[in-house]
Amino acid sequence: MTEIDYGRFHELLEQARGAAATGVVGSGARWELLRRFQEEWGYRPAAGRDRRRDAPDEHKEYVANLKAASSTGPTGDEPDDVDRSLAVPAALEEWWDLPFNSLADRWEAYETNPVWPPTIRPDPSGYGVSDGLPSGNPFVEPGGDQRVCVFMAENQYCNEWAYPAAHAHLADPQVLVSGRDEKHEPAWLLQSHSVSEFLLQLAVTRLPADYGYVVEEDEVDPAVVTRLRTHLRLMGFLPWRELGAHTEYFGGLDVIVAHNTGAGDFALVAYGRTEKALDQLAATLGLDWADQD
Repeated sequence: MTEIDYGRFHELLEQARGAAATGVVGSGARWELLRRFQEEWGYRPAAGRDRRRDAPDEHKEYVANLKAASSTGPTGDEPDDVDRSLAVPAALEEWWDLPFNSLADRWEAYETNPVWPPTIRPDPSGYGVSDGLPSGNPFVEPGGDQRVCVFMAENQYCNEWAYPAAHAHLADPQVLVSGRDEKHEPAWLLQSHSVSEFLLQLAVTRLPADYGYVVEEDEVDPAVVTRLRTHLRLMGFLPWRELGAHTEYFGGLDVIVAHNTGAGDFALVAYGRTEKALDQLAATLGLDWADQD
C-alpha cells in the first residue's frame, strides 16, 4: 500500500479552493480531492445500489404522522418547507450526481441525513426547529433575507447544516451549522467556506472511522497536544462543530487525528490506514495503545 502524507492535505485543499473560486462547476477540479481521499481509505462506488437522494425522508414522515395523529380537527393544506423560488447551489446539485458520491450509496457510514430539496428555516410547516439568522448577523447584508436553507442534518437532528437563503444563487456558498454561541444561546455558526468544502470535510469526519483503524483517548496530557501540533499539520478545515464539539483535524503519514476541545466523549481520536501507521503515531505522541483493539 502506498503511504499517504496527510500533513500535505492543507496544500491540496488550498489548490481545490483556488479552482472553486473560479466558479466553474463541473470542471472536475472541485471534486478531485474528494475522489482521491475516498479511494485512499478504501471506498469504491457500489454498483446497483439505490442512491440516498431518491429515498423518502423517513424522519420527516414520522413527525408528520405524529402531528396528524394528534390533530383533533381539519388540517387543510400544510405550508411547504421548501421555497421553490430559490435556486439550489450548483455545487450541491453536482455533488449529488457524482458517480463517487459515498454518502449517496453508503449513507449508513455517515450517520447523517441529507435533506433534499433543501428546506428553509424558520420552517413554515413547523417541522424544522432552528430559527433563521438574527438581525445584525455577519453572514448576510443588513436588511437581507435572514432565512437559511438546510441541506444536511445530524442523525438525530441535533445539528443542521445550511447555507444562507440570500446566497442560494451562488455556485458554492458558505455553510453554517446550528449550534450555540459564547452565551450558550442557539445560533448559526460558520462551519465551512463553501458547500463543496463542507462535503469533503464531512467525508473526512466519517469515512476513516468506517474503513480505517481507530483508537480513542478520553483525555490527553497537554504534552501530547504539544507533540501533536509539532509533528503533524492541520488539514486546513475550520473546526468541526457537531454536537458541541470543537474538533481540529491533523494529518500525518497514513494517519488523521481529530483533537476535540469542546463537548464530546473523546479528546483525541486517531485514524490509521494501517495498524503500522497507528503504532508509529503512538510513538510520536508518546502514547501507549498496546491494549487497544
